[in-house]
Amino acid sequence: MAAPASASWQPQEEGLKEICGLLEHQISHSSSADKSQIWQQLQHYSQIPDFNNYLVFILTRTKGKSVEIRQAAGLLLKNNLRNAYKSMTMAYQQFIKSELLPCIGAADRHIRSTVGTIISVIVQIGGISEWPELLQALVTCLDSNDLNHMEGAMDALSKICEDIPQVLDSDVPGLSDRPIKIFLPRFYHFFQSPHSSLRKLALVSVNQYIMLMPAALYASMNQYLQGLFILAPDPASEVRKLVCAAFVQLIEVRPFFLEPHFRDVIDYILQVNKDGDHEVALEACEFWSAYCDAQLPPENLREFLPRLIPVLLSNMVYADDDESLVDAEEDESLPDRDQDLKPRFHASRIHGSDSLDDDDDDIVNVWNLRKCSAAALDVLSNVFGDEILPTLLPVVQGKLSATGDEGWKDREAAVLALGAVAEGCINGLYPHLSQIVEFLIPLLDDKFPLIRSISCWTLSRFSKYIVQESGHKKGYELFDKVLMGLLRRILDTNKRVQEAACSAFATLEEEAAEELAPRLEIILQHLMCAFGKYQRRNLRIVYDAIGTLADAVGAELDQPTYLENLMPPLIGKWQQLSNSDKDLFPLLECFTSIAQALGPGFSQFAEPVFQRCINIIQSQLVAKVDPISIGVPYDKEFIVCSLDLLSGLAEGLGSGIQSLVSQSSLRDLLLQCCMDDASDVRQSAFALLGDLARVCAVHLHPRLPEFLDVAAKQLNTTKLKETVSVANNACWAIGELAVKVHQEISPVVMTVISCLVPILQHSEELNKSLIENSAITLGRLAWVCPELVSPHMEHFMQSWCIALSTIRDDIEKEDAFRGLCAMARANPSGALSSLVFMCKAIASWHEIRSKELHNEVCQVLHGYKQMLRNGTWDEYMSALEPPVKEKLSKYQV
Repeated sequence: MAAPASASWQPQEEGLKEICGLLEHQISHSSSADKSQIWQQLQHYSQIPDFNNYLVFILTRTKGKSVEIRQAAGLLLKNNLRNAYKSMTMAYQQFIKSELLPCIGAADRHIRSTVGTIISVIVQIGGISEWPELLQALVTCLDSNDLNHMEGAMDALSKICEDIPQVLDSDVPGLSDRPIKIFLPRFYHFFQSPHSSLRKLALVSVNQYIMLMPAALYASMNQYLQGLFILAPDPASEVRKLVCAAFVQLIEVRPFFLEPHFRDVIDYILQVNKDGDHEVALEACEFWSAYCDAQLPPENLREFLPRLIPVLLSNMVYADDDESLVDAEEDESLPDRDQDLKPRFHASRIHGSDSLDDDDDDIVNVWNLRKCSAAALDVLSNVFGDEILPTLLPVVQGKLSATGDEGWKDREAAVLALGAVAEGCINGLYPHLSQIVEFLIPLLDDKFPLIRSISCWTLSRFSKYIVQESGHKKGYELFDKVLMGLLRRILDTNKRVQEAACSAFATLEEEAAEELAPRLEIILQHLMCAFGKYQRRNLRIVYDAIGTLADAVGAELDQPTYLENLMPPLIGKWQQLSNSDKDLFPLLECFTSIAQALGPGFSQFAEPVFQRCINIIQSQLVAKVDPISIGVPYDKEFIVCSLDLLSGLAEGLGSGIQSLVSQSSLRDLLLQCCMDDASDVRQSAFALLGDLARVCAVHLHPRLPEFLDVAAKQLNTTKLKETVSVANNACWAIGELAVKVHQEISPVVMTVISCLVPILQHSEELNKSLIENSAITLGRLAWVCPELVSPHMEHFMQSWCIALSTIRDDIEKEDAFRGLCAMARANPSGALSSLVFMCKAIASWHEIRSKELHNEVCQVLHGYKQMLRNGTWDEYMSALEPPVKEKLSKYQV
């Protein structure tokens, strides 16, 4: 099949026939041929040097073949070029390029589009300067006045603008201007084309440059904006949608361009927000949140609120084709299909102050006009607060009074609106909180499931304030009504309501915490009843509600009556699931919370739980290397969840975990996990290392040097920002080990210090938790090995003391200050140049609880006062702010 490479390359007839035949079989629906065999055959042909020439020939020249075959050849060519283009001979590259150019304006739209896609891929791989003929061909087509040619060129350009926009905004040898400067005027010209396809492609292309903002677009911004205003009322909905998208992007990145036109833009967006085409209305609706997020002056929006709020509310009513309406009919007896189970993400443990907020307000995951409108109302309520209530409440009341079965969607939207503004307008709503709640509670029993579910969500949005009010009799009665109402709905027969009620209840639990203790028995009865009847998907939310309950009430849960209710069903489920069943994840998380809450009370359940975690980690580490022999596929999340549950056990059982650890292979498995290539496995492994160091360091002893070495490596990496949580936990674990093994830490001390100092010196670029843990670990190392650390202290005292000043009072901060005092004693002159910072760090204590540490700090300060005579001490003191001086007076200096 191979032929000599030359510009006049010609296919061999039989090769052409054979490939066309294969492609025909590949795309045919009726063909009995084995598709995977055809695929392999085509892959085999791909190894032949001129195979791609055949494909481009079929695409561009075989007019007698069906468009489908030609297109299939083109798509195969596109995929081949991604891997093979760079290694092809120049002659073959040239042949393919020269075949594509005449087809930019092919008569068939599908062929044009495929050619445009391939051109974009070649430009992506080889750049534009390697193909000077392309720019000329595109310009010629654009200026030709032939619709096929103009559309073909615009199609190719729009793909280049989408995939590699920077290519057109770069210097090209032999051209006086960058390509973008040549094309922009032509794009603007097409804004006024009578053909909607050209208007759309031109607008798509220019919109791609808003983020990059090349000089050519910046300079012609007025022309672009004029073009947008001309296109604003376009009859084609695709074009109107792109106009909205342009305004949203401009507001996000270059709002000052729109400033002179704000009134017109807002007025336009408000009109299009009511567009008959939902996609256009959705794009317009994004504008309101973007405007508020850009922190632009609210005044510009204020006068439009009376018109905007009713539009948002009417768009919050369920559309007839909303898929939630179908889902809402799902009865609890219908088993979940695999595709109903959303992928779940377990967040590995982080030791420190910033945990990520997970916002689970959104009940179902598809973004649409209803949700976008509710989000916009939420954002507006946070900007304007109670100002929006005089406009909003009459509309809400109007919708709530909609009667009969056909009015339920309006009533539902009104309840959604109350939830959306619950935070932003709370000051204005607070005096009426009890009426609002009294009004919502009966809706929990409404005959329409989506009204029941949205009422759960809206109540959860007020839960913080409901709990705040529960201190007096009337407030507690209200809290109790909400609690009991949500528990009733947890046992609803409708899956959607179950989900909303469980999520709302978890939110209420977080706010109420120990307030739940008197109701624990009834709460557990309901949750365990749900546990018995829920299908797989909602079962995950029950686990979450049980885990949140354990976090909320803590040791209150450790009573025989509660545990008899709670544990047997969970243990039953635990035994029923196999080690490779993903339904184990939420159960492992749930057990983690229970183990932490019960503390030593969990010891009666600990042994089988501990052992199973070890087995899961062991089998997964084998599966990683050889999944066939062990018969389970590798999934790192099993390891992460098991490590986190072991951490929960260590935290809950304390030194009670020693006997379990000593009889297991945990130490060696943990070391393996600390060296894993997956960062989330390492993150959880170092969290467990720190937890074990606290309660049974002796069992880590035989491999201590290896643990310390691998932990230190996490801090010395060029990818620190990407693996900051791993570094954070490793850093904390080193500190925990240091205070337990003392001098044995000395071999790694200087390695670790040399990693911690740059972290503290670049604190503004890294996250707060890593800075705090670095400061604490440095202090702990200085406490146990002052003779090693103190000679270097002048290099880091200033940045270290600044970091220490931001840490809240606790036992870890005490350790760090013991290190500070030990270093000051060992090398007093090392801190002199940073004495002001050291004084500020000492003044950051609210109160040092440890008498012994308080005295040490006193001695250090007095030592410096004696050292600095002849008024030098007073000079230092005068450089301090009055509040700092006042705090230091506790230490009699």
